Amino acid sequence: MRNFRPKQGELLLGVDGGGTHCRARLSRRSGTTLGEGISGPANIRLGLEQSFAAVLDAAEKCLSEAGLPHADLERTSACLALAGATEPIDLAKAHARNLPFRRTVITTDAHAACVGAHQGRDGGIVIIGTGTVGWATIRGRHHRVGGWGLPVSDEGSGAWLGREALRRVLWARDGRIAWTGLLTALFEEFQEDPHAIVRWAAEARPRDFGLLAPMVVEQAGRNDPVAAELVQQAAHHIDALAGRLAAFGAPRLCVVGGLAAHIEPWLAQETRARLVPPAGDALSGALQLAQAESGSVAA
Repeated sequence: MRNFRPKQGELLLGVDGGGTHCRARLSRRSGTTLGEGISGPANIRLGLEQSFAAVLDAAEKCLSEAGLPHADLERTSACLALAGATEPIDLAKAHARNLPFRRTVITTDAHAACVGAHQGRDGGIVIIGTGTVGWATIRGRHHRVGGWGLPVSDEGSGAWLGREALRRVLWARDGRIAWTGLLTALFEEFQEDPHAIVRWAAEARPRDFGLLAPMVVEQAGRNDPVAAELVQQAAHHIDALAGRLAAFGAPRLCVVGGLAAHIEPWLAQETRARLVPPAGDALSGALQLAQAESGSVAA
């Protein structure tokens, strides 16, 4: 694809920005992928400047892979599907930004993931990544459950798993619960200094807590009792999100995100019976929304 220059005409850019990274895909209106790129986190609730820097960096990487100049952003319809884009104040600030695209639609990553998973049909998703959120589209109406951010929400997420695991390290240090392999390994990461944990946690972002989640999942697979308990609790939270989406009337559900495959086996049978494989991802959903924004038929 490198150095391939398409006919002049409108291009489409889909961006999926979350708490850990930002992915982008550039395509022709016919659907041909021209380039992809990945950059840093793009949760606008946690930093608008950082998020848009990541978006533009990922977009530039798409252009580079396609062999296209920066100026071609001016003929691009973009859908920026970003974590945090449901919060009114942050969304208003995002809309106020002067972006280089011909047309721009800004929505939440959950909306784009739902569109991609069900190819625009009615359905629901639960994202299990750095954060968690449930989203459903039913007869043209959008329904959101959870996803309010780590301090007060995002139960069952990677960030939640990491934070809860560190909480239990301190419990073990205090003698309130028994040490396990997981807790010992995490304590060693902080040189067995509880004060180091407290200092680190005071400055940590959800992404930082989320980096501890793979250790929890791995130890749960080894039957570490604390790790298994945490993953089971995470699954219960996902069950609750899925149950609420089903109550709204979602005819089918998907679980998506970096931790979805690890949490799915722990879900309740009732939840698993509702699940279908996603037809596409948040990037494909964002491209569908960009296509709709461009408002003309495919070339």
